[in-house]
Amino acid sequence: MVEYIASQDRCLLNIEANYYNQLDIEAFSQMMKDPSYCYKFYWLEAVVHIISEGKNETTFDEIINEMIANAWYSVREFHIHLSGIQADGLVRDGLERAILQLTELSDLPANASKIEIKNAIREHQAGLKKAKEQLTNMVPYRALAGFFTRSNEVPDWGSVKRITAYIQKINELVTPLPYVLGDSSKLKKEVHFHPDWVAMIQDNTVNILGWIQYEKVKWLQNNNPEVPGLIYKLAPMDEKMRKLSNVRKLWQGIMKIQEIRDIFTGQPVKETQYDVDHFIPWSFVMNDELWNLMPMDSSLNSAKSNRLPKWNPVSDV
Repeated sequence: MVEYIASQDRCLLNIEANYYNQLDIEAFSQMMKDPSYCYKFYWLEAVVHIISEGKNETTFDEIINEMIANAWYSVREFHIHLSGIQADGLVRDGLERAILQLTELSDLPANASKIEIKNAIREHQAGLKKAKEQLTNMVPYRALAGFFTRSNEVPDWGSVKRITAYIQKINELVTPLPYVLGDSSKLKKEVHFHPDWVAMIQDNTVNILGWIQYEKVKWLQNNNPEVPGLIYKLAPMDEKMRKLSNVRKLWQGIMKIQEIRDIFTGQPVKETQYDVDHFIPWSFVMNDELWNLMPMDSSLNSAKSNRLPKWNPVSDV
């Protein structure tokens, strides 16, 4: 295993040593360098996911669908801005705009599954077409720029046809690229993965995805400094990881001593019919601290979702 320092912050991209003899791992490590928008991270992440599924080729359309599904939870559940907000208040990132547009077109909940998201994308393909096509304008080509420095020939960024031919030329004459592109246009454009890169990515999927996530979190945190625990807001959290059984035992002991009232209804909590949940929603503060956990009517727990109880500082109690 070789550790390659991928950035000034010394994030290590760990790749098996034998691949350094046949592939340009240093250029690969530059695929997320100097991003202008967050969807550059999601592009490479989607490519790695698709390759890890055993596919040797795909299309822009399939990659963009994967990107939308992967970013959905962060944008919808936690309202994270992928690349910040413009001075006029508009969303900067094209991927975030695509997610918001899908939200308007569909009735998908914030916690929709990946399969549900992709089904909705296909259902509303016509309405999403423009937003999806915008995501293919630069990133698929710019992501390979680290490899282009191996050639003396300067790429022509002003023509999709010429840059597609240039990518093919680099792949054949200079160094193998992770992918080359077909002749179709826009979302139908083919993406062909190089077999040597497929093998490398499949053998190092966990390390590569960890590296991508590290770089993505740094970017997102810089663009969302007010969001706590951002690393936990990239994907749905397994409820089993949040063990509240000890807190429940504590409240059971308290109920044997005194009456506890539900903070939403004001009614007494029944010992046999309550859940332990968060006063300030877990999705806002990302912790299970004792001060934020209390019993509430189990029939209302799921219905309250992420809402806070009404604040009434003047109480009759």
